[in-house]
Amino acid sequence: MQEVYEFLKSAETYYLATVEGDQPRVRPFGTIDIFEDKLYIQTGKSKDVSKQIQANPKVEICAFKDGKWLRVAGCLVRDDRREAKAHMLDAYPSLQGMYSADDDNTEVLYFKDAKATFSSFTEPEKTVEF
Repeated sequence: MQEVYEFLKSAETYYLATVEGDQPRVRPFGTIDIFEDKLYIQTGKSKDVSKQIQANPKVEICAFKDGKWLRVAGCLVRDDRREAKAHMLDAYPSLQGMYSADDDNTEVLYFKDAKATFSSFTEPEKTVEF
């Protein structure tokens, strides 16, 4: 999982895919964190992406960097604990103007039953599960 985190952190932007009914939705994200040995992302509960995840927690993210790409598929689980939110916001101080560990909008979610696949055109695929 550490290798997945480091790839996503260094890529800076990854793309999160959700579904809304039968329509796929993809958007850029940048927050990634490890807290209590789980891989977390962050969003706002008021956003459509949050509503999509709550309706169907199966998601996939994809990032590309230096000729390599990573796909992570799994289920996202909401963690409403203040400690989890604070840990994420400490890692991304620029978000503290929009989000707070104490507000009702900040949402952090961790991956459950995740399968990460590292790929490139020049190396064999590598899979990590966590």
